[in-house]
Amino acid sequence: MYLWPKCLVVPIMDPSKAMKRPVGILTVKVLRATKLKKKDLLGASDPYVKLKLTEDMHHSNKTTVKHKNLNPEWNEEFNITVKDPESQALEVLVYDWEQVGKHDKMGMNVIPLKELTPDEPKVLTLDLLKNMDPNDVQNEKSRGQIVVELVYKPFKEDEIPKDIDDPNAVAKAPEGTPAAGGLLVVIVHEAQDVEGKHHTNPYVRLLFQGKEKRSKQVKKSRDPRWEEEFQFMLEEAPTNERLQVDVVSSSSRMGLLHPKENLGYVVINLADVVNNKRINERYHLIDSKNGRIQVELQWRTS
Repeated sequence: MYLWPKCLVVPIMDPSKAMKRPVGILTVKVLRATKLKKKDLLGASDPYVKLKLTEDMHHSNKTTVKHKNLNPEWNEEFNITVKDPESQALEVLVYDWEQVGKHDKMGMNVIPLKELTPDEPKVLTLDLLKNMDPNDVQNEKSRGQIVVELVYKPFKEDEIPKDIDDPNAVAKAPEGTPAAGGLLVVIVHEAQDVEGKHHTNPYVRLLFQGKEKRSKQVKKSRDPRWEEEFQFMLEEAPTNERLQVDVVSSSSRMGLLHPKENLGYVVINLADVVNNKRINERYHLIDSKNGRIQVELQWRTS
């Protein structure tokens, strides 16, 4: 996986924050943006908004793409789990979608959750900045504005989830599972920045013990979301086994020289999931420039 000059950055999490339980829900409604700047050569942009909370590296939400629009309206709503409203902040990032190549960041801003009054809706009009460095002179340049509506709702005592004390807890295997074995569950969540040379219609292919399973295909997407679950009933724990996850694009158009393309792959050693019962990771795809895929694995025993 490690080929010079590629690198993999692994953030070190604060264990006290990683184990915190959710204490509320942040509802974010992305209303609209105004006076965005042209990014495309033809004098337009294809904006979408990405939302994520600080201290939560694995989860983000995205709006739909508004093609060729510098004053887009979304009116799309998202619910985000909050673990620490005193330290967490909402990052609002606007990108220009590209069918081929990297998506350009059009601007961003950050909203500390401690500035919100619980249970009170608040509409904010934010200037889009290049970054959050107050000394960067490029932040003085106009990049447009975005309007969002926020409301933070703390859980009441009887609403606090009780089932997350053990982050690796999983359901039991069904009746009839071999006593020495178990059920390997593979949940393919999503991928980001996958790109084919001739087409990008990705699906996932799982290769395990000579068996092959496939996800549905997502047409014309560099950031596909599948949320599909696959199961393998095993006679014994796959401690020394590996699972290969391929991301593949195919096209049914007639006359193509390359009807199928490999967009990247990852090989996962299953010893960790056997020992920990559950892992949920975002992997960098081998043979892909920037592609990543999020795969959750569970080992269920009776």
